[in-house]
Amino acid sequence: MITALRNFMGWIDDRLPVTETYEKHMSKYYAPKNLNIWYLFGVLGFVVLINQLLTGIWLTMSYVPTGEAAFASVEYIMRDVDYGWLLRYMHSTGASAFFVVVYLHMFRGLMYGSYQKPRELIWILGMLIYVALMAEGFFGYLLPWGNMSFWGAQVIVSLAGAIPIVGEDLAIWVRGDFNMSGVTLNRFFALHVVLVPLVLLVLVVLHILALHEVGSNNPDGVDVKKHLDAEGRPLDSVPFHPYHTIGHDLSAIVVFLFIFCAVLFFYPDGGGYLIEHPNYEPADPLKTPELIAPVWYYTPFYSMLRAATFPLFGLDAKFWGLVVMAGAIALPFVLPWLDRSPVRSMRYKGRPSKVFLVLFVIAFFILGYLGTVHPTPLKTLIAQVCTGIYFAYFLLMPWYTSVEMTKPVPDRVTTG
Repeated sequence: MITALRNFMGWIDDRLPVTETYEKHMSKYYAPKNLNIWYLFGVLGFVVLINQLLTGIWLTMSYVPTGEAAFASVEYIMRDVDYGWLLRYMHSTGASAFFVVVYLHMFRGLMYGSYQKPRELIWILGMLIYVALMAEGFFGYLLPWGNMSFWGAQVIVSLAGAIPIVGEDLAIWVRGDFNMSGVTLNRFFALHVVLVPLVLLVLVVLHILALHEVGSNNPDGVDVKKHLDAEGRPLDSVPFHPYHTIGHDLSAIVVFLFIFCAVLFFYPDGGGYLIEHPNYEPADPLKTPELIAPVWYYTPFYSMLRAATFPLFGLDAKFWGLVVMAGAIALPFVLPWLDRSPVRSMRYKGRPSKVFLVLFVIAFFILGYLGTVHPTPLKTLIAQVCTGIYFAYFLLMPWYTSVEMTKPVPDRVTTG
């Protein structure tokens, strides 16, 4: 039987390089042996992606993407479809979990310099994944056709109207109508279910291929390919499978699923942060929610949008808020060329890099909170200060990374 199986795999490999691909990306892909907990969020993101795709497919079997029936079909899924409530909560909780692991994955990149040469393309592809994920979340946000979904999407789409000359026409083109309607819902459904997931999958594959071409970074930022054994294998690396997959990733997935299920079964709406309370009411163009705010993973950028309160060069504050928000999303793309430090890891960078990173994270959290509450003059001022810190982290990076004193980097990886 074993011989027959080997012959069958040989027949497959002659026509499709299954074994070669497995070895290149798993059993013979050598990853640094000192990877720590911060390197687990990539595989967790892949787990959540699979969850979103599978639950999304099942939800579309009972969902009706029309303005008249969308909300009722969600209620039908929740109440009458066998385990429909579970599928819906797995999908809604998975959306937030996706952004949690992606934000932590990005923070690890900032902390250990995973964007520096030769990994610039990996970082850019990762940022494209993030933007695609934001688009996927936005298009899916409208689909329950609840009152917050309706008004939140209305506010965000109307921002296009702030663009000079083409703004109003662009907003109508995006909506497919003069106001949010069933036409908008239907096109957002198509984008959410077909186009963006395909783009997301392609980007994820390219991201992994680019990573495995140049090799994984490590907490020390040391190039492990400089020291090879007699067979050409890195001395400070181990095969990705089974050492990292079984020894680290599997344990992390189990712990993650415990936390995920705890939220799923006991706190699925997150107190209004994962599923807003107005979304339990059908969309009503005549009833505005008391506070219109996006889901938590968009709120830092929403705060930056609202922080622009003054006109400039004859253009209103709404336009400059849109510019600030777009700039905040676009600026990380050029991060590999902003960092002038001779070392990668935050372990060996100077105090300015550490201080700016801490301030950046604190500002991002504060902006995230301010995006969930009503603006006041004081809160707007705080948002403006935090927005300045966010941009200063990137724009001042060429200066503070080039003048700071760095520590000597070890020749080989450490285990600490």
